[in-house]
Amino acid sequence: MVKRQRKGFVARLLSLVVVVLILAAAAILRDGRILGHDLREAHEAKALKNDTLEVTPDGAFVVNTKPLAKDVQGYGGPVPLKIHIKDGRVAAVEAEPNAESPDFFNRAAKGLLSAWNGKTLDEASQMQVDAVTGATYSSKAIIGNVKRGLQFAQKQAAPTGGTDWADLLSAKFLAGLIVALMAATLPLFVKNKTYRTVQLVLNVAVLGLWGGTFVSYSSMMGFLSGGLDLPAMLVPAVLLITAFVYPVALGKKSYYCANVCPLGSLQQLASRCSKRKIQLSPAWLHRLDWLRQGLWAALMLCMWSGLWMDWINHELFAAFIFQSASVGVLVAAAVVAVLSAFITRPYCRFVCPTGTLLKLSQNSK
Repeated sequence: MVKRQRKGFVARLLSLVVVVLILAAAAILRDGRILGHDLREAHEAKALKNDTLEVTPDGAFVVNTKPLAKDVQGYGGPVPLKIHIKDGRVAAVEAEPNAESPDFFNRAAKGLLSAWNGKTLDEASQMQVDAVTGATYSSKAIIGNVKRGLQFAQKQAAPTGGTDWADLLSAKFLAGLIVALMAATLPLFVKNKTYRTVQLVLNVAVLGLWGGTFVSYSSMMGFLSGGLDLPAMLVPAVLLITAFVYPVALGKKSYYCANVCPLGSLQQLASRCSKRKIQLSPAWLHRLDWLRQGLWAALMLCMWSGLWMDWINHELFAAFIFQSASVGVLVAAAVVAVLSAFITRPYCRFVCPTGTLLKLSQNSK
């Protein structure tokens, strides 16, 4: 019995390693970075000793926010900028290549990049700039990068990529952390139906709609590419532990999907809206399972070939960030919510690419 348990643990551990390598390779392919280290830069520009501050021939200087704001993430990952400063004033803010959806990022950039032009460093640092409607994540990433760059320019200090401790005292962060820890621990011991309902509602409302925090291809690749800076990323870290460590260490397969995931929680709540359920035959369940695996294989092929890597930004989790989600994603999420009243967790069971990846990491179908 012990020998069988040990073999199962080793198999799950090896599966997890394979999945991490798959994601890491995809992050390198997309961004050329791993855990915040720019591999392309190391290969192509070793001679550059300081990639943060550049002095131009006319006496101006340029601050590159890439090493300063590794923990400031848009929806698709880091959003580095170059801040041009001349005579103590912001001359221009320039976008660097990133993995955001072009439509959303261009909308945010058009509304924000010129907002700081002409301001002194002190004036620019004190500005309260609002996010652009319809591109919230990209907007917040731009604002966060500018903030870090201006702080560096004022202090003329080495890049730190430090945590904004004020954010850790915000209601959103504290609520997200409490709900994530509840979801990570209480279902292991509490089997009460009322508590279960409360937890599912909190997952949807706090982790999903308020915090926009969940495990997805986009978030996982963003963390592997830019690094996971604790404690600022403590809530996502808890979610990643329940998704990847629990199955290996505790043998709790699908724990994240069943107890933490906001989209999974939404489908479970929707299923309680109707007692009439569509019973699928074993043959249909088998076909739909093969469809899920085939879809995942096709999407992975698109990712590895570079044919369509942007699909990771269109998983249905993006519907929780409804201010910037596409109409197609919102409509698809609404359809899934309605179907969930009659078919148990249809997206989780028959579509979800992230769920399929988690199953692979757990050495299960």
